[in-house]
Parts: sequence; C-alpha cells; structure tokens
Amino acid sequence: MTGRLMLLDTASLYFRAYFGVPDSVRAPDGTPVNAVRGLLDFIDRLVKDHRPDRLVACMDADWRPQWRVDLIPSYKAHRVAEEHESGPDAEEVPDTLAPQVPVIEDVLDAVGIARVGVAGYEADDVIGTFTARADGPVDIVTGDRDLYQLVDDRRGIRVLYPLKGVGTLQLTDEAVLREKYGVGGPGYADLALLRGDPSDGLPGVPGVGEKTAAKLLAEFGDLAGIIAAVDDPKAKLTPTQRKRLTEAAPYLAVAPKVVRVAGDVPLPDVDTALPHAPRDPAGLDALAARWGLGGSLHRLLTTLAQ
Repeated sequence: MTGRLMLLDTASLYFRAYFGVPDSVRAPDGTPVNAVRGLLDFIDRLVKDHRPDRLVACMDADWRPQWRVDLIPSYKAHRVAEEHESGPDAEEVPDTLAPQVPVIEDVLDAVGIARVGVAGYEADDVIGTFTARADGPVDIVTGDRDLYQLVDDRRGIRVLYPLKGVGTLQLTDEAVLREKYGVGGPGYADLALLRGDPSDGLPGVPGVGEKTAAKLLAEFGDLAGIIAAVDDPKAKLTPTQRKRLTEAAPYLAVAPKVVRVAGDVPLPDVDTALPHAPRDPAGLDALAARWGLGGSLHRLLTTLAQ
C-alpha cells in the first residue's frame, strides 16, 4: 500500500454535507439528495486539492460496538434511537438523511471508490487499521477530533479537519496539536479520555478538564505515568487531583481500549487505487438518472478521469 492514501470518515462527511447543503436539492421524484450530492462535491474537491493515489470511504458497520459498551455502558448511549437484541442498535439520524445513506453506498460502489466497513467496528477503527498498515503518507479526512490520535509526522500521517465544507481544511500535524492541546498524536487519546467527551458519552475524570489533562500529561508523560504518580507520595499532584484520579481508577482502567482506535481490524481485500473510470457505467447512469445527481457526479468523474 504505497503512494498517498486518503481515508474518508464517510459518515462524518455526509452528516456535514446534509447540514451544509439545502434540502431543496432533490431527486426528480422530490426525495432529498443533499447529502449524496454534497458528499460527491466533497470528494471531488478533496481529490482535486490533494491528489491521493488511493482512496477509501471508511464506513460504520457498527457505530456503537458492543465491546466498547461493555466497558463503558454510557458510550454513545444518548444517540440510540432504537435498541436491537441482534445486531447494532439504531442510531438517531435525521429522517431525510437515513434514506440517502444506501444511495451514497450504491453510488460509491458504481464509481469504483473502495468502501470498507467491518462488522463489530466503527469507521475510526477501519481508518486506524488502514493507517497502521500504510507504507506511505496518509491523509485522514474527518470532522471527528478523536482521530487526531493517529497524527504522526514521522510517518506522514495527518488529519484534514474541515472548518468550512472541505474547501477550508485544518491540516493537522503534530505542531498544530502541540500548539492547541500541548500533546502529540498518541497523547491526544490520553487527553481525550481524561477530559471526557459528552458527545460520545465518555465521563472523563470529574474535575479534570482539557487544560488540567494537558498539564498532567506534560508532567508525567502519558496516562501510565499519571496512574503511577497517584501511588507515588512524592509525585507533584495536588491532594484534590490525587483523590479524583484515585476515585476514577475503574474508569481509567477501561477507557483506553474504548477511546483508542483499533489497529487490528480484519480488513477485506479491496482495490484502494483511485478509479479513473466508473466501475459500473450502466449502473451509475441509472443511479444518476434516478436520483438526479447531475453536475455533482459529472464533476467528480471528470476529476477522476484526469
């Protein structure tokens, strides 16, 4: 897997497209296709601006894996729309977005863009595993800061974080992380689990916010160093910090596995090369007509052909 690899956190991007493109963008039958067309426009711009050699649309086959919930039951619990005894729980998704997701999948497949989701894992884990296996530079496109943990200057791994659409991206390397958070890539996962994240249902350590977490990591190096300091009476911890970290010990024992992305997902064997022509031209023509994909699809295909 050589050459520049671009990994898309696909759900993150189509959510942004859905909320960024008016729902007046509709198929001939009146069905909203704003997320579909917005995502195609995003991919077109990303390929134009960054010229990856390989591209993978990484998917959430399971947006809330049970193995994470078993460790921290509150993990993403507030986003559950419907519980399922067999298979993943249903995530709360806007009514007019949910029907667009299968269309997105069909269009990506017909274009020939590799699309990978693995049962029991989130897209973050798929991204983490592709990144771990890559021999060349990697651009991770996501609106989820959790993936900052993968940033690694030495290996050429950076996160392209959309600030406005995908035309304005924060090119996140270790210098950006250290300036904003005081940590490098691996340190970001420790910072995140100490601080907590209400959007993911992660409680964090009560009383330890982002600044305190950064100071603790600067002082003790990493989470293991902080935990060791709790048991060291000579360590420079305030009594309050020592008490809070001691009380949070059960959480700190399991949080790393929940917060850190997996790097050992059993990925399928897929062709990740950037396609220069549609894989299924007839199928793509039918999808374009059915959903009124118009200029968005035409622009993407033109860019890929170049």
